[in-house]
Amino acid sequence: MGRGTLRIYLGAAPGVGKTYAMLAEGHRRTERGTDCVVAFVEHHGRPRTEVLLHGLEQVPRRRLEHRGAVFEEMDVDAVLRRAPVVALVDELAHTNVPGSRNAKRWQDVEELLAAGIDVVSTVNIQHLESLGDVVESITGVRQRETVPDEVVRRADQIELVDMSPQALRRRMAHGNIYAPDKVDAALSNYFRPGNLTALRELALLWVADRVDEYLNEYRSEHRVSAIWGSRERIVVGLTGGPEGRTLIRRAARLAEKGAGGEVMAVYIARSDGLTSASPKELAVQRTLVEDLGGTFHHVVGDDIPAALLDFARGVNATQIVLGSSRRKAWQYVFGPGVGATVARDSGPDLDVHIVTHEEVAKGRGLPVARGGRLGRARILWGWAVGLAGPVVLALGLNTAGLGLANDMLLFLAVTVAAALLGGLLPALASAAFGSLLLNYFYTPPLHRLTVADPKNIVAIAIFFGVGMSVASVVDLAARRTDQAARLRAESEILSFLAGNVLRGETSLEELLERVRETFAMESAALLERESDVAPWTCAGRAGFGPPLERPEDADVDMPVGDHMALALTGRVLPAADRRVLAAFAAQAAVVLERRRLQEEADQARALAEGNRIRTALLAAVSHDLRTPLAGIKAAVSSLRSDDVAWSEEDRAELLKGIEEGADRLDHLVGNLLDMSRLQTGTVTPLIREIDVDEVVPMALGGVPEDSVDLDVPETLPMVAVDPGLLERSVANLVENAVKYSPPGRRVLVAASAIADRVEVRVVDRGPGVPDEAKERIFEPFQRYGDAPRGAGVGLGLAVARGFAEAMGGTLTAEDTPGGGLTMVLSLCAAGPRPEPLPAGEFRTEPERHTI
Repeated sequence: MGRGTLRIYLGAAPGVGKTYAMLAEGHRRTERGTDCVVAFVEHHGRPRTEVLLHGLEQVPRRRLEHRGAVFEEMDVDAVLRRAPVVALVDELAHTNVPGSRNAKRWQDVEELLAAGIDVVSTVNIQHLESLGDVVESITGVRQRETVPDEVVRRADQIELVDMSPQALRRRMAHGNIYAPDKVDAALSNYFRPGNLTALRELALLWVADRVDEYLNEYRSEHRVSAIWGSRERIVVGLTGGPEGRTLIRRAARLAEKGAGGEVMAVYIARSDGLTSASPKELAVQRTLVEDLGGTFHHVVGDDIPAALLDFARGVNATQIVLGSSRRKAWQYVFGPGVGATVARDSGPDLDVHIVTHEEVAKGRGLPVARGGRLGRARILWGWAVGLAGPVVLALGLNTAGLGLANDMLLFLAVTVAAALLGGLLPALASAAFGSLLLNYFYTPPLHRLTVADPKNIVAIAIFFGVGMSVASVVDLAARRTDQAARLRAESEILSFLAGNVLRGETSLEELLERVRETFAMESAALLERESDVAPWTCAGRAGFGPPLERPEDADVDMPVGDHMALALTGRVLPAADRRVLAAFAAQAAVVLERRRLQEEADQARALAEGNRIRTALLAAVSHDLRTPLAGIKAAVSSLRSDDVAWSEEDRAELLKGIEEGADRLDHLVGNLLDMSRLQTGTVTPLIREIDVDEVVPMALGGVPEDSVDLDVPETLPMVAVDPGLLERSVANLVENAVKYSPPGRRVLVAASAIADRVEVRVVDRGPGVPDEAKERIFEPFQRYGDAPRGAGVGLGLAVARGFAEAMGGTLTAEDTPGGGLTMVLSLCAAGPRPEPLPAGEFRTEPERHTI
């Protein structure tokens, strides 16, 4: 059975209608005869959504008990046993109750897809993992329930459920989303017009990028070279000259005029040596285009206009921005120039903008090398001069009568001209043809191919030798110039590669994309295998096209060692380009090895941290657990002794010691267990709204009654926390403060609201902590100063910070004015929360609600 398909309804905010659209799709499929069931859909008390559930088969949910409450989750096993064709699964980013089959609902969906079941699901844009920071900066709420972007990107269909902010706020005001008592708070906080507009823009842009990926894949698979102007993409052609900055800024202004405009600056390095770019200027222009939100590309091409047009069509660009030529007027005799050629060959779908600048007609800053490979037009001119020149010269000299010496010098000049234009072969032909004409027309006996005077034979031989020598020198110079130009082009590429490494662009995928882009290939992949007989595996790839199973399947393969190869598809590279390709391949192998070494280093670091904690834990167990156990055992042994008659006061004292030792053991073991949960990442907070004054007083049960002053106003806003974790955090902070406070000085526990946060401050008048140690005291197994071993294992503050961060808060240490230490526990105030959750429902993110 094949893998099922995934369809996702994506929305910008709760209430836009994702669940409604999903259920409507379920009814349409059921009416068409498709076996469709509701695996999990939560209507949240919304009548219109609840009505759509009627008529659809619902798979019974699984009931789980957690912390004394019963929750309902999707029963994956029941859905697999039912084996429908289509399953409707709401809230893809949902976090399952501890004890469920998987930690996340999207993992449940992956199991259904692997079983061949088609899934229709929903998700909000704020739950995409890569957008967490952006959403938090917009709304002030950190999304704790996220789904990896790749899971959503792999969906076979993504449909945007869109609604204008005004319409969504009207639905909110009419009570179609939240309960009436929550509407005003929601409209004035999370559902503000600015928030909704920004979230809507995020959703639209994300879907547009995904559509763009689909389009590029389609164009690549179907070999579509024509430009489809689905969005404005502007390519800026750079020469490396100072005018590039003007062109980039002009292109950025053009992009701003079109929705979703994109700027791509490209520098094309010619291998014939006709370009002279300043690396420093290119670096400045690269920084400028990236600062303006564009991208910089480096491409090698012998024909600059063709390479520029190929690049533009390859990225589906709609406009090209070029600068007016820097050539002087007389240089146009050599051709129309890059701008005119690009404008002529661009076609009707690609607009070309020629931008004026201050460097127009000022010439190039460096002399232009005229060497390199001789172009076809130049070789044709060489043959024309070499063959037609002697004939025209002979016709002219027949009437002039300048003498044999002058005639030979003129024929030699024609041979040199043919050599300068066309190289060796046209010059040899000119020398041979000119020698025959000299012999026939101007060497006695005339009009015969014989020479009577031996001196004339020597002159003709010298003439032919000089012609061959000049032709050989010109041809050798052309070859050497071509080699130098290619080496310079290669050095530019290698310098660019080294610059990427220095700038930190060392990921394997980015490097492979540079390889593909540089050599104008369709795809690039790094293949490896463990042995000579093992199958090849892909370590990384870039571009479009079918995956490669062997290097031999590629158009170009570059071995890297014995069991690794860089494979490219698209065209066959000339042998001269393989030297640069080898450098890229070696760098790719280094990047892959570096990535694996980094992963191993991270694992080793985690193991070392775990070993350090285990070592400290053993040390704590060896002493701090033994001490109260020894005290308890001594007290119990004394009470059981028949040799001593204990008074009531003595018995009470011994029992008090047993109780204190047991309490200390309980507190110590509790901190050890909490620390182990934090280290293994198994702390799953159950976030709900609660008043601070309900939790903080309960945290003071472990300290003497007269040791703490409490100042927690009842008017504080509610906080979104796990009450149990908050109580443990505050308890640890208060116990630590009481421990270090001098006798007779009370600890102050105060709370206040600041912006969208609520701060709980635990203030003591103890010795305080130096600034350099304020972060270190939150590490596990840390004791400040000369604290005795009996003061604990140093886990209280580490556990408190871990719990605070698990709830989305922060815990920091500050100096108390006048001496002492103040612990500041900052918590998220309850923002625009949805209606109260039904009893027994597990949820950590209110923004997941759909309509």
